[in-house]
Amino acid sequence: MLKDILQTVVTRYLVALLNLALMFVNARVLGVEGVGLIGLIWASVSINVTVNSIFSGNTLVYFLNKYPISILYPTAILWIFAGSAVSCAVLSFSGLLPGGYALDIYVLTVLYSTGIAHSRLLLGKDCVTGFNITQVLQGGLLFFAAVAFYYLLHRQDVNAYIWSLYLTNGAAVVVSLLLLLPYLRKAGRGAEETCAGRPELLPMLKDMLTYGLWGSADNIAEAFTLRLNYFLVERFAGISGVGLLDAGTKVSESVWNISRSIASIEYNRIAKSRDKKEQRRITVKLLRLTFIAVSAMIACVMLVPEWVYTDYLFGRDFMGIREVIAALSAGIVAMGCNTILSHYFIGSGRVRYSAISSFTGLAALLAAGSALIPAYGITGSAASQSIAFCIMLLFSLTTFIRLNSSKK
Repeated sequence: MLKDILQTVVTRYLVALLNLALMFVNARVLGVEGVGLIGLIWASVSINVTVNSIFSGNTLVYFLNKYPISILYPTAILWIFAGSAVSCAVLSFSGLLPGGYALDIYVLTVLYSTGIAHSRLLLGKDCVTGFNITQVLQGGLLFFAAVAFYYLLHRQDVNAYIWSLYLTNGAAVVVSLLLLLPYLRKAGRGAEETCAGRPELLPMLKDMLTYGLWGSADNIAEAFTLRLNYFLVERFAGISGVGLLDAGTKVSESVWNISRSIASIEYNRIAKSRDKKEQRRITVKLLRLTFIAVSAMIACVMLVPEWVYTDYLFGRDFMGIREVIAALSAGIVAMGCNTILSHYFIGSGRVRYSAISSFTGLAALLAAGSALIPAYGITGSAASQSIAFCIMLLFSLTTFIRLNSSKK
């Protein structure tokens, strides 16, 4: 397990470093308003992807030991196309989609969700290398594609960034499908070893829908907790305010590559185990490791002075970014730890607890944001998010202790 975690952490940090480098390039090329528009587009895609997770994402990993991949895979792909349309329509009706980018957001959602579905199936088959290759293509390749558009093709606008997303996510879908094909062919020949017989479709859909709705509700609430502030800040501080918040958020959230890497491996192990004591042992061990690692990394980020960001990395338009990072710091540690507990709940079939935690955080965000954003602007937005993350961790930790208090 440690080898898989290390490989995944290294992969994610390679992607994270390239993404940070691209963020610096975007700041110089597109300016604070361009970065803000990209932030809104990607926030919309992220929300749509959570809707698709009802029949894809972690749902696939959980049910791989129960149902054959030959049935799970087409179900997930069909839902990705339908779910993307439904979620885009809802966001458009709510006035949250950036004007003129509805089709782009739909196509990017389909591509990104499909890549995630492929990567989760590879992870569920213990093909950690394939899982990480997909992550690199979805994230790391974006730097090189965008730089090529900006400087080789001389297209320095938001559309160039969107075309780069098409290219990289399309490549991730194709390569991950090629890696997945041997498992699909094996299943097609009736050699699926982990599942006996072919299940009836309706009972399978019911199982996946029950689990997936809780999981999707969890993901949607978490996505809104992570990104709702973008839309709130746009109302109070305009698109440039979103750009500053996005830059500070992305720098801070780069620390989560540790917790998310650990959680991916943790989830796969817990979902395959039915030993509750073993599930608890894995979670406690990885929670301790995550707290130490994330705390150390955010401390290093906090040591970077303001002038490094404004004079060398982003530009003078991003003055105040260190205040955003400072306001987020406690929440970054809390959310990193909560990710481990959340994956314990999801992997052990107690997904409703993770969902309740996320909705608790969303409620806390709305309450804190309504008070802090009008008074303190972008810094208040970051602080309200930090408060929400801390409350999520408090709920999850209390629930975890209660569920395991009698299991010595």
